[in-house]
Amino acid sequence: MTAPTDYPALARQALAALRAGQAAQARTLFEQVSGAGHGDASVWVAQAYACRDMGDAAAVLAAADGALRLEPGNARALLLKGDHFLAVGDRRSASTFYASAIRNAPAAAAPDLTADLARAERELQALTGGFDQYLSEQFPDPSPRFRQSVDLMTGKSRLYLQEPRFYYFPGLPQVQFAPREATPFLDRLEAAADDILEELLAVMDDPELFTPYIETRENRPNSRQLGMLENQDWTGFFLIKDGEPVAANIARFPRTMAALEGVPLTDIPGRAPSVLFSRLTPGAHIPPHSGLVNTRLICHLPVICPHRCSFRVGSETRDWAYGQAWAFDDTINHEAWNRSDQERIVLIFDVWKPEITEAERAEIRALFAAVEAFGTGPTTWGV
Repeated sequence: MTAPTDYPALARQALAALRAGQAAQARTLFEQVSGAGHGDASVWVAQAYACRDMGDAAAVLAAADGALRLEPGNARALLLKGDHFLAVGDRRSASTFYASAIRNAPAAAAPDLTADLARAERELQALTGGFDQYLSEQFPDPSPRFRQSVDLMTGKSRLYLQEPRFYYFPGLPQVQFAPREATPFLDRLEAAADDILEELLAVMDDPELFTPYIETRENRPNSRQLGMLENQDWTGFFLIKDGEPVAANIARFPRTMAALEGVPLTDIPGRAPSVLFSRLTPGAHIPPHSGLVNTRLICHLPVICPHRCSFRVGSETRDWAYGQAWAFDDTINHEAWNRSDQERIVLIFDVWKPEITEAERAEIRALFAAVEAFGTGPTTWGV
């Protein structure tokens, strides 16, 4: 009676032969193991390496496929497939396998795998760059939304969606910066920029007028809020705060308030709007965060704006420039930098999104009135 084959021992013998540079012997032994149905993904990958050393491209591909049937996320097999498609000129297929190998690689990879992954990363960057160039030649003047769709498809940009921390109203467009035609009132604000700056400069000698943008609330839990709580690097001077006019401050800004006449401010009693001058000190960074409700747009009008002050919403980063306003959805992840050696001050106010109908605005106001009626305490966004 013939003794049963010790396939694990045979696999170890094959691996030793492979490491010794005896590719033909290693291949023969690995094929015995895999052919008998005793090979796991690592055996199939090693068999592919042996075939590669022998220059048998078809056998490499077959062995890599054998590994992926057992373990679809095997990084080594995915790399082998990527190498195969790159060699035959199929760059699109090669890039998908390289990207998958990088995603599925173990956190603590062996040195040889780490080196192969680094090579795949370089190949992927070259392939992606070539594809980007090709697409730019095919579509030399794309519309903004189409350009963004291509950036998302190619991985050049990351997809960011609304993530309100308090209230989500469904069915609204996922727009980072609002198109200018949706905010025609910004033209009047820009035209009044010089008047607004003049009024602001008149109060700048009193820095104590500016208070931290996010303040401690005694009637609610307070987290560090990514370092923004009570942070003197990000402060505000309010004309209207949580829907309540600050009469003494408004009296000092008649031309600013006149420029805001007719603007569709988010009128929710006790909560909105807020109109303020936001001050960011030199070198300050507002970390990535998202806002509370997605029914509004936040508008910025830069009035003191040195160079190297920038703002990111989702996948788009812009530089502030004096008198150039924009509106954005603050429930999409965003952050800000002042990389200059001077203060940056922006007029901020919030408006209804144009997609919210008058009837829906009334319902939203009624909803928050009902929230306030249930219980006691001051009204704020944080229930």
